[in-house]
Amino acid sequence: MPRATRVTRQKIAEDEVDGFRKNLGPFVVAAETTRSAMVFTNAAEAGNPIIFANDAFLALTGYDREEVLGQPFDFLLARGNNLEALARIEAAFAGEFHEQLEICDQRRDGGTLWVSLSINPVWDAEGLVVQHFSSFVDVTGTKREAERLRFLLDELNHRTQNTLATVLAIAAQTLRSQDRTVVQAFEGRVLALAKAHGLLGRESWDAVPLRDVLDRILQPYGLGGDAPPRITLEGEDVRLHAKAALSLALVFHELAANASAHGALSAAEGQVGIGWRIETTPGETRLHLRWQESDGPLVTSPSRKGFGSRLIERGLAQDIGGEVRVTYEQSGLICQIAMPLKPPVGP
Repeated sequence: MPRATRVTRQKIAEDEVDGFRKNLGPFVVAAETTRSAMVFTNAAEAGNPIIFANDAFLALTGYDREEVLGQPFDFLLARGNNLEALARIEAAFAGEFHEQLEICDQRRDGGTLWVSLSINPVWDAEGLVVQHFSSFVDVTGTKREAERLRFLLDELNHRTQNTLATVLAIAAQTLRSQDRTVVQAFEGRVLALAKAHGLLGRESWDAVPLRDVLDRILQPYGLGGDAPPRITLEGEDVRLHAKAALSLALVFHELAANASAHGALSAAEGQVGIGWRIETTPGETRLHLRWQESDGPLVTSPSRKGFGSRLIERGLAQDIGGEVRVTYEQSGLICQIAMPLKPPVGP
């Protein structure tokens, strides 16, 4: 802003301070002495110019008081990174946004400053908003640590994917004399794990949506690629913790591979329906999932259980406390899964 305009606004702000202190005496004294960074702004003027800044705010931002008074509230904002934050700040001053804001500001020396911001109205005796007081909490250290951990996690995810790729390469050489179906089965399982790892890496190894796991694993088998679709999904939004996501990724892969080789997906008209629901009881929330095949070849119960069947039936029980029941109806295989949604207690 032109120097004359800035000086004028600063002079107006300074002239308002005495009346401001008189009207809000005890409140201002508390704001002056607190260790929390605070400013007061004039709600009657465009831009909500600052009419008071305490010592903690000046220490946090590196500005002198004379440089702050009269400035619009958002003069610190690093605009290139904070367009959404700017809109929320304006909504907060308008009384339309009441949550904490995390914004990127700039100190006087040009350094980056991340703050958690709270904006609150000050009413006069007639109930009109005449000022706002805003408090700032420095979260720069927390933000930088989060970014460092994100970098380390990205690197870990990258190395994990490389390791799985190396495992596939080693397996291809080690098993080259084996039956091709054995090699393909092994490769499919490793790739299913790699896909689940990729999803979890995207979410910082937090919970991932069940639908995303199904989409990633079942796409090679026709999910989303047919009209009408041969694989249908039906269920509410559910998020899986990491261990459950990895276990279910393997289970879905085994079911889909079996359906493609021997079950419903091996026939032109075959269908797979996948549905799930949440059941909440005192002390526990459980996911009930059903995989049902239809319109494929007649199904008979196998004479022996292979690795895939053992993985499906025992893997969930051992890994996440789930229960699995596989039935071989003539009309199509049915797999029913019941499992807790929260991680089990213990190692």
